[in-house]
Amino acid sequence: MTQKGADRLRAELERLKSVDRPRIIHAIAEARAHGDLKENAEYHAAREMQGFTEGRIKELEAALSYADVIDISKLNAGSKVVFGATVDLADEDSGEEITYQIVGDLEADIKQKLISVSSPFARALIGKNEGDSFEFQAPNGTRNYEITGVRYLV
Repeated sequence: MTQKGADRLRAELERLKSVDRPRIIHAIAEARAHGDLKENAEYHAAREMQGFTEGRIKELEAALSYADVIDISKLNAGSKVVFGATVDLADEDSGEEITYQIVGDLEADIKQKLISVSSPFARALIGKNEGDSFEFQAPNGTRNYEITGVRYLV
C-alpha cells in the first residue's frame, strides 16, 4: 500500500471511531427510549448501521496492521512500470489519453484513477516500459495502448 493510501485509511478509521460510532450509539439509545424494540424500525436500522460500522473498523484495523507501506519516492524504477507508478496511456485506437496510478487493493478507486495492483489491467502494465505498446483484452473487446509516461509521484 502507498503512504497516501495508508493515511487515507487511517483517517477513515479515525472518523469511524470518533464520529460515526458515537453517533450510532446515541441513535440506538434514542430509539430504545421510544419503547417496544420489536416494532421499532429506528432501533433496527441503527443496530444494522452499527454492525456495518464495527465490521469496517475491524477490516481497516486488520488491513493497516498487516500492510506493507511502500514509499514511492524511494523507488528508482526509471521508466519501468512497477507498484506505485503513475502511468500515462494513449489508446491507440481512439487517441484518448488517460492516467492511472497503480496502488494497493484497499486504496483502489477508479473514480480517482487509482487501480489495484491485482487488477487485470495493472497486471498487464507491470514490467512494461515507457514507449511500449500492449494489447489488453477488455470485456468490451481488445484495446491497444501505448505507455506515454511513467512517473513516481508522492
